[in-house]
Amino acid sequence: MSSDPTDAAAPDRPVPDRSAGIEPVPGVAKPDPILRADGIRRSFGGLTAVDVDHLEVQRGTITALIGPNGAGKSTLFNLLTGFDRVDSGQWTYEGRSLQGLAGHQVARRGMVRTFQLTKALTRMTVMDNMLLAAQGQVGEKMLGGLLRLWTTQEAANRKRAIELLERFKLDTKRDEMAGSLSGGQRKLLEMARALMVQPGMVMLDEPMAGVNPALVQSLLGHITALRDDGMTVLFVEHDMDVIMGISDWIVVLAEGKIIAEGCPDDIRSNTQVIDAYLGASHDDPAAATGEDR
Repeated sequence: MSSDPTDAAAPDRPVPDRSAGIEPVPGVAKPDPILRADGIRRSFGGLTAVDVDHLEVQRGTITALIGPNGAGKSTLFNLLTGFDRVDSGQWTYEGRSLQGLAGHQVARRGMVRTFQLTKALTRMTVMDNMLLAAQGQVGEKMLGGLLRLWTTQEAANRKRAIELLERFKLDTKRDEMAGSLSGGQRKLLEMARALMVQPGMVMLDEPMAGVNPALVQSLLGHITALRDDGMTVLFVEHDMDVIMGISDWIVVLAEGKIIAEGCPDDIRSNTQVIDAYLGASHDDPAAATGEDR
């Protein structure tokens, strides 16, 4: 575990290039995918929100999921993590199917997520928020409670919670109500709470949304530290500087479909991506209106 994760935004030690040799085309196969999805479809009435033929997320990387507003990014997150139901499709994590599992069951498998709008329990303390996320608590079962089997586990959970709060610089807030935290601190708390289940993959839905600029670099450092500690990160973000600065691989959605994949340099120069964001006529003077000309 990194001693100071906030330094990870510009790490001194080299990070292996896990995307080397992967062809930058939509749906490309990866050498060691931790997550694989096929034929994921979701419609709302007559609107198709997600229509993904094939997607693989490479283990041990930071993969960004980007696209214009309404591209289907958060819907895809919800489908993969059990917070919404697909119309069709199947997907696996570590080779095991996640189809039909609820969100808490997906988390138990080792794939956890955060939300664009934080889900901190505001009337509970920061420490209680952390302890609530611990998995397999024997004290919740009658026999475990009667025999006080929970005491050893409780001590271990509390120790891990304190270590994570120290890592995210929230240890001085542990006895305060979560509702008293700033927006950025709540993002840090949600990330720390997700790590209580010791996941193999973390999915972050717009981690920078609503965060004070002073905390952005801290959050970036924590995200890169997750990868450096061996975790896989998949995140949705709109800030292109953030995306290009920390991503190993980028997947681009438009109108629910994957239109491009590649490393930051590939995506930066991809005309389909530019068209998706700016419109197909942005560099075609003949397509502009008379007033625009």
